[in-house]
Amino acid sequence: MAWLRSWESFVRVVEAGSMSAAARRLDCTRAHISKQIGELEHAFGVRLLERSTRKLSLTPSGEVFYQHALRALEAVETTAVAMRNLGDAPRGVLRISATVTFGRMYIAPLIPRLVARYPELSCELILTDQLVNLVDDNIDLALRMTKTPPEDAIARPLVTLKRVICAAPTYLAVRGEPKTPQELAHHECFSYLLTDRGVWHLAGNRGQEISVPVHHRFQVNNIDCLLEAVLAGHGLGILPTYLCGPELALGTLRTVLDSFEPVTHLGQYLYACYTPSRIRVPKVRVFVAELEKILSPVPPWERP
Repeated sequence: MAWLRSWESFVRVVEAGSMSAAARRLDCTRAHISKQIGELEHAFGVRLLERSTRKLSLTPSGEVFYQHALRALEAVETTAVAMRNLGDAPRGVLRISATVTFGRMYIAPLIPRLVARYPELSCELILTDQLVNLVDDNIDLALRMTKTPPEDAIARPLVTLKRVICAAPTYLAVRGEPKTPQELAHHECFSYLLTDRGVWHLAGNRGQEISVPVHHRFQVNNIDCLLEAVLAGHGLGILPTYLCGPELALGTLRTVLDSFEPVTHLGQYLYACYTPSRIRVPKVRVFVAELEKILSPVPPWERP
């Protein structure tokens, strides 16, 4: 299968734009990649890449080979998935991606129970708030909160995510409770860093959307830190109920402007996203089924 590794290296060089970047992606050295490309060119008797100090570019022969190599690698991957699907028992490594906070709270506790039930299964949980590439990062299933699920993957909605505007009672006692969206301009308003550009978008009960400029003296790119700032009485915040639900139940946080729903770039749904080749893989199927069991008919953060 040495030829297969050489073909993959060539495709990754084209996609990454350099041998060094491809080597990092494939966890090998640049010299190893260069040797593989040289062997391919020797075997075919043509030059596949034009090399310069600034960039690599495909030759006409390289263009043809790239298209064929890409289709060949996709066929090999489809075959490998089909072979793994011959058995019904979940087995192998299941790689899951989730956002840092949701993954920590709801996915990490699920995984030990799952691997205990299936002896041939192991799991890797990648927690990141950045988008991952399902193919390049070898992700079996990604849990995404988004308005626009990826078009090149199956996106299965799992649960509706509700967000609220809330504050600590101590903050409201000092600064007062806003009665209209326009009054938010007189408050400290926290939201996820760089996602609102200083404007909150709220949907009224008739479906109309209101845009309100807001003020904040500091921002964070971590939802846990945002919760801590609101709990500490520093201001109002837009928070998902899967995170702030316990504090609302305890009364350490209170919602305001309940007749308005925050509209964010994260959308209203949590999606399970996976490539079509993973749709019948037992390890993916059992994980999605277990997750649906936890989230429906009522997600845990909305139960009494």
